[in-house]
Amino acid sequence: MHTFWWILAGGALMSAIALIGCVTLLLSEATLNRIIMPLVAFAAGSLLGGAFLHMLPAAMEGTAGPDVFLWTLVGFALFFALEQFLHWHHCHRAYADCKKPLTYLILLGDGLHNFLGGLGVAGVFLIDVRLGIAAWLAAVAHEVPRN
Repeated sequence: MHTFWWILAGGALMSAIALIGCVTLLLSEATLNRIIMPLVAFAAGSLLGGAFLHMLPAAMEGTAGPDVFLWTLVGFALFFALEQFLHWHHCHRAYADCKKPLTYLILLGDGLHNFLGGLGVAGVFLIDVRLGIAAWLAAVAHEVPRN
């Protein structure tokens, strides 16, 4: 199958899997509160494991070399700083309720997250279809508990 069709099928399946969040409407609040933390831990672990055990070693074999670890650390630091800045900016308003996040920031962040994740998985498919399937599976494992 041509790489384009792998990317298109992966995107369509990921969109369908993202609808699994609708299942949470059928769960009681007590059940949802009991399973949310293990699901979040599973999502984070699957993405970090996929990145550090599969993607970064593959990037090192390519042209990036050991600098890929430095750029990964820079990415973590920049996104941490951005999150802290947005929280600080929001909580210094006179009418802000710092306990509740701003809805538009969540939507913007989620949209950017999904777009960049799709670009990343599509890029991995362009490198190697087998590696793309592994990245797609890691993204699926991340998507299910996130919704």
